Amino acid sequence: MSNEKGQLIVISAPSGAGKTSIIKNVIRKLNDENKKSTFSISHTTRLPRDGDIDGSDYFFVSNEIFDELYEAGNFIETAEVHDYKYGTSKDFIDKNINQGINVFLEIDVQGFQKLRSKNVEFRSMFILPPSINELRERIQKRGLDSEGVIEKRMKNALKELGEAEEYDYLVINDVFEHAIQELLEMVINNDYKDHSRDKKLKILQDLLS
Repeated sequence: MSNEKGQLIVISAPSGAGKTSIIKNVIRKLNDENKKSTFSISHTTRLPRDGDIDGSDYFFVSNEIFDELYEAGNFIETAEVHDYKYGTSKDFIDKNINQGINVFLEIDVQGFQKLRSKNVEFRSMFILPPSINELRERIQKRGLDSEGVIEKRMKNALKELGEAEEYDYLVINDVFEHAIQELLEMVINNDYKDHSRDKKLKILQDLLS
């Protein structure tokens, strides 16, 4: 058994950029190569959606329980998104990393900013959509949201994209397989050099203009 610790990999992306599917594939491939990896499971006050499994997708808790955990200092970061609270459990992350398991933490930009202000070691990646139109289309295709919610998500997306440059790495989710492969290389190679960062920053500027 190797004594090597796991890494904390922080990933953000605007709603509809396809981050969850990419991360799931990356985790599966890493586990296939015997590089143990898992999703960080957050606590949330939002209600389960169809197909959500408590303890696997999220730990679904009441506002009261969430506040108790918060007061006890159990969260390394919390965020309020679309009027629900989300928190990342320090115990969950520490336990996995100490067992040599990589933990993928999917958080929004405010969570990322809070994490940076704490004494937590991690590597960060931001997943970009190839264009704003593509992003809107993906959000609409999910069929989960009303027009009002879609507008709210789009507004939120632009705000998040404004912070993308702060992340260690940028990944464009244009060709799904390429995005998976690139993220995989970033995780496996601690000294990964992104030679196309300037090109990605240009795409980011186009998204924001």
